[in-house]
Amino acid sequence: MNLLVKDNHIYINGTKYDCAVGKNGITNKKSEGDMSTPVGEYRFNHIYYRSDRIKRLSFLLSSSEIFPEDGWCDDPKSKYYNQHIKFPFKDKAEALYRDDNLYDIICVLNYNTSPIIKGKGSAIFLHSAKRNFEGTEGCIAIDRKLLMKVSENISDQSIISIEI
Repeated sequence: MNLLVKDNHIYINGTKYDCAVGKNGITNKKSEGDMSTPVGEYRFNHIYYRSDRIKRLSFLLSSSEIFPEDGWCDDPKSKYYNQHIKFPFKDKAEALYRDDNLYDIICVLNYNTSPIIKGKGSAIFLHSAKRNFEGTEGCIAIDRKLLMKVSENISDQSIISIEI
């Protein structure tokens, strides 16, 4: 499965759907905290999901349940920058276990992973959108029901292309 993100839309197998990108749009100069989505071509490397909120889906990609102690380090000063962490955690990190449903399924893009460059941006995910498709902090967000279908078809060979 290949996906294309362009102009607040995501194209999946040739069909166009609404999506949200970073509040400041798509950029080719991504940096931590800039509220932008990075341009480029990426693969997915893992899926995290809330088993207390969704039934177990059948993922092709490696997956893990999200628990209250799960987070993602977004602190450029940390040796764990742009990596999954467990709370309590001394550095700055984003909680994956949220009160809303935005992170009930998270498909992790391999943005800034090999190698990890501190300050280049972190926690770039495909996840559920808010009802009005309000801009994200840099992720791509799509309709929850669509995400459930897409997440079951993403493999380690899937590509998501993000274009300006």
